[in-house]
Amino acid sequence: MTQPIPFSVLDLSPVPEGTDAAQAIANTLDLARHAEGWGYHRYWMAEHHNMPGIASAATAVLIGLVAAATSRIRVGAGGIMLPNHAPLTVAEAFGTLATAFPDRIDLGLGRAPGGDGAVIRALRRDPMADSFPQDVVELINYLGPERPGAAVRALPGEGTNVPIWMLGSSLFGAQLAAYLGLPYAFASHFAPGDLAEASALYRDQFQPSAQNPRPRFMLAVNVFAADDSDQAHFLRSSMQLAFARLRSGTPGKLPRPTRDLDGEIPAQMRRMVDQALRISAVGNRDEVRDQLAALIAQYRPDEVILTGQIHDHAARLRSFELAAQAMQSLPAVAAAEPGASAAGG
Repeated sequence: MTQPIPFSVLDLSPVPEGTDAAQAIANTLDLARHAEGWGYHRYWMAEHHNMPGIASAATAVLIGLVAAATSRIRVGAGGIMLPNHAPLTVAEAFGTLATAFPDRIDLGLGRAPGGDGAVIRALRRDPMADSFPQDVVELINYLGPERPGAAVRALPGEGTNVPIWMLGSSLFGAQLAAYLGLPYAFASHFAPGDLAEASALYRDQFQPSAQNPRPRFMLAVNVFAADDSDQAHFLRSSMQLAFARLRSGTPGKLPRPTRDLDGEIPAQMRRMVDQALRISAVGNRDEVRDQLAALIAQYRPDEVILTGQIHDHAARLRSFELAAQAMQSLPAVAAAEPGASAAGG
């Protein structure tokens, strides 16, 4: 059976140099409204803390703002870092969102801290605790069928059955998603090392669940599209610079693009950055279409989520508009069967 591949947006609500968080949030709301009109299926945001270049720290709050500013597109977290929160608190927050915006809210879960050691301490998180699988199950139960006799209930939340996705960049997340029968989104946009093995393992080991009778694998891809190919590569340099500064321990606001990337990033760091960001499509609409088609043919995702931190908001809008046109021009493809392995690395 062939079908068009749904495509979605992952937005970190970047704060460009020369602007502030208020402008970043306004940009997010504007992009979400446009994405809905361009045919995007979901609009996800991610939890990060203590990052001057990212305005999505209070992820559930921003999800509510985006859901209120749109009418059809699914809105959710890609994701909430569950070790930072009590499962009950997450269930109540997303249960409230699902009650206010029925059948539109998604909850993606990760186990990374979303910040450094100082952030872990500030969040009152125990760095030695590792109860992530148990916390995921507890959260699923809070959002599942009503439990009138339970000692603790998520109200609102109970009975909303908010779709839960497992996020990951390693084999651990793939195995847990398969075991619990959850859909799985791989962070290939910045950590592609285990992509092929994780996607194959997830499909091979998937155990059907009531909400998910079949595996559902989402591929994350960086996209930098422009009407001119050279301009697209120029726009991409902002994210390359930001990633290099993050890895160097000096994160900041999203840098302005540069035409002298080699002069800005040392050669060894540039190789590391390009390796980490290699799951990308860069160029004009046709070039982006062909690159996306090649990635889809190689990894056979059930859905693609597109991201891309671009300094200029108008250029960012245009990039996501061209990416939508590229995705809509692709032929329908056959979904991967359980046990099918992705080739390559």
